[in-house]
Amino acid sequence: MRQIIALGGGGFSMEPENPLLDSYILQQSNKLKPKVCFLPTASGDADGYISNFYRFFELQNCEPSHLSLFRPCTRDLEGFLLEKDIIYVGGGNTKNLLVLWEEWGIDVILRKAWDAGIILAGISAGSICWFEEGLTDSYGDELELIKALGFLKGSNSPHYDGEADRRPAFHRLIETGKMQSGIAADDGAAVHFIEQDIHKVISSRPNAKAYRVSFDGKVIESELETKYLGTN
Repeated sequence: MRQIIALGGGGFSMEPENPLLDSYILQQSNKLKPKVCFLPTASGDADGYISNFYRFFELQNCEPSHLSLFRPCTRDLEGFLLEKDIIYVGGGNTKNLLVLWEEWGIDVILRKAWDAGIILAGISAGSICWFEEGLTDSYGDELELIKALGFLKGSNSPHYDGEADRRPAFHRLIETGKMQSGIAADDGAAVHFIEQDIHKVISSRPNAKAYRVSFDGKVIESELETKYLGTN
């Protein structure tokens, strides 16, 4: 069973006091103590980001690790990643993430991981990367399209409610035919895919949602049923 959990925003890096989304990710593994590997590539393997990952996950019932491409811990990257239960991709610059992954062969390894049933998860750039296309600020001063790995069909925008320009830019690109229809997620919302189908949309904030956005004479934005993981 191939699974991807795409976070629009939230998790340990954005909501350090709110464990709901990251706890959900851990619960999807069938292991009592899952091995969770963090890929901080998009941030340039920022030390603070890696520290924040361990600060949260070392308190959970799991075995956390990370893979740096700037300071690799092993030459056998494939062996290192394929023995994990969950691979969690951090945010940052999506363009740099994809370029480095291709150079190191991580894109091919992640496809093998997905096919092997290892849970893939990620936030922001770590959400965009799984789709065919995404809305990115990787190039600097404006939001634009980027081609990604294509594990999931269509396009993706994270931070849908968290950045004022996200929604209009996503609508504009889909309306003009420059971008495929796709899925957008607010900060605090995550979309859990099994194969190509949405299994569940979950949130760590009561009002966080995800949406299916398409074009049929006009932009159509359909709110997806979202389960809030906390208590109202």
